[in-house]
Amino acid sequence: MDAAAAQGERDTTRSRGWGRLLLRVSLLGLAFLALVGFSVVLAKVTLTPSPASEDLVTSNLRPGRSLRQYAEDYTFLAACKQAGGNLLLGMPFGVLLPVLVPRRLRMIRMILLTVLVIAVVELAQGALVAGRAFDVDDVILNTAGAVLAYLLIGRRLSHRYHVLADGPGRTAKPAPVPRPKTARRRARPKAHSGRTGSRWSRMRQGVRAGAARGRPRKR
Repeated sequence: MDAAAAQGERDTTRSRGWGRLLLRVSLLGLAFLALVGFSVVLAKVTLTPSPASEDLVTSNLRPGRSLRQYAEDYTFLAACKQAGGNLLLGMPFGVLLPVLVPRRLRMIRMILLTVLVIAVVELAQGALVAGRAFDVDDVILNTAGAVLAYLLIGRRLSHRYHVLADGPGRTAKPAPVPRPKTARRRARPKAHSGRTGSRWSRMRQGVRAGAARGRPRKR
């Protein structure tokens, strides 16, 4: 009966392990497909030629220059649309990349990968696409959107995914092993010898000895 129960427990554990692995692969595949789809959208948005603005756009290598231009030359709605669009464009990086990168230092890895991808896209559109130029403020806004999405959604989502991927055996702390109870040794009363005795008895003996020495001897 014990052997059958142990075999059933092993089968249950094995089936749970396979189910967890299948779920992990499925989630990883969905995240990868979502990242590929987002890359296609990103390429379509950023790498589409714009011949009408070819004489207007210039490259920007000074951080904050385009942001000041949005605040001074654009209307409020146009500035919100331009800056908000760049923030939204970087948010999928903050949701999907933490799932794909290792758990250790995932925020730093996510930021570095976001900066790398956006910088490559900006360089490509500035060098190859008509009417497009490299703008360092776009890189900053896209990265800020990725960090914001990570703090709101990506951190919790990636934590749950990695906990599910690691399984309960790696995350759960081992139960403390109870220590065996040792029998307390009872203190045995010390037998007082006739010479030592208690303190009071020693004092009485000293008084008696002194009184005996002080008595006159009979002749």
